[in-house]
Amino acid sequence: MVAQKGKDLLLKIHNGTAYETVAGLRSKRLAFNAETVDATDAESAGRWRELLGGAGVQRASISGAGIFKDASSDALVRSAFFNASILNWQIVIPDFGTVTGPFQATALEYSGQHNGEVMFELALESAGALAFGAL
Repeated sequence: MVAQKGKDLLLKIHNGTAYETVAGLRSKRLAFNAETVDATDAESAGRWRELLGGAGVQRASISGAGIFKDASSDALVRSAFFNASILNWQIVIPDFGTVTGPFQATALEYSGQHNGEVMFELALESAGALAFGAL
């Protein structure tokens, strides 16, 4: 992947009709993780660790900080958090693809300075199978 503008990484939520950008995120992070299952035994060649392919749990985490673009996007995210709802989200990675699937909001924080805007921080954890679509 060549250098891209950070502002082009978009976080969208399905509003019942279409995916819409949630907020003006100023910082964003998307991480994929896969657990391994150790299948090493006494007969493993040279006592090297052996892993069992396709057996671990996969997950994705998303975090971001910024300002909500409007009251409705703020209400949608806040409602999802307080109701522990699992909603369909989409992450657009420019010139790479999109990751789409169910996520649960696991953290929602608000902060602000006396001479600035109210900011929020959001953390999402995958809650099911994700789909990747190349752009």
